[in-house]
Amino acid sequence: MYMPKVTLDMAAFKALASDTRLDILKSLDGKKMSLKDISNATKLNKATLHEHLSKLHEAGLVKKNEREGHKWVYYKLSWKGECLLHPENTKIVVLFSATFMALFLGIVQLVNYVRGTVVGYAKSFVDLGTTDLHIAENIDNFSRSASFSDPPVTLTGTNQTSDMLSHIVIDEGQIKGSFGNAISHGDIEWESAAEGVKEIASKGSNDILFGSNGESSVTISKIGVLHDPAVQWVAITCLVIFAVLLIIGIWRLRKNKTLKI
Repeated sequence: MYMPKVTLDMAAFKALASDTRLDILKSLDGKKMSLKDISNATKLNKATLHEHLSKLHEAGLVKKNEREGHKWVYYKLSWKGECLLHPENTKIVVLFSATFMALFLGIVQLVNYVRGTVVGYAKSFVDLGTTDLHIAENIDNFSRSASFSDPPVTLTGTNQTSDMLSHIVIDEGQIKGSFGNAISHGDIEWESAAEGVKEIASKGSNDILFGSNGESSVTISKIGVLHDPAVQWVAITCLVIFAVLLIIGIWRLRKNKTLKI
């Protein structure tokens, strides 16, 4: 079986030259013990034990915990000491780091998918019987923002369906997903101005709700929000990787509790 390498300096090497000190390290594995506790576990008198603990402490294998106003001094393994007994500790730390990085990326991508990106907005003018469709240009997939076409695409009629608006946005704006993937009309959700007012404000488009002259001739305003399916799949993949790595990490952690020396 492959065993990870543990690098020891001269001080640690000398400290481990004694079987007694190895027994002390094993006694401290996963515990915080007083001098009396260690003495009972190793059957050593306190004077001898204190000498061995001093050498282990100097070698950086044991940590000493002293509290002001408290009589007892407690000893426990340092990270270096734990790695000596359990050489795979470093690998497990890296594994758990990758695990929670996958979780973080999964949550970020999931939020980006749910929030979506504004790819267009439509204003319907009842007096003119037309609808102006502004299509997103220069979409920034990182900040989820875009500039909008001006002049807009002018459509006849004020009751444009969501499917029709989506097809025009995709065809005219050549809208692509975050990874250059194709977008279907079903990936774009059209919200009323009341529901999308927050998105409008964030884009700084004050003319969406009203005509350019400020008159309330606009009867219907819709905002097209793209929910990129590729981002959704990236989020799902990251969360699946997180779950798999977490299971492996917990299994390795439990398995690594067995002493290796």
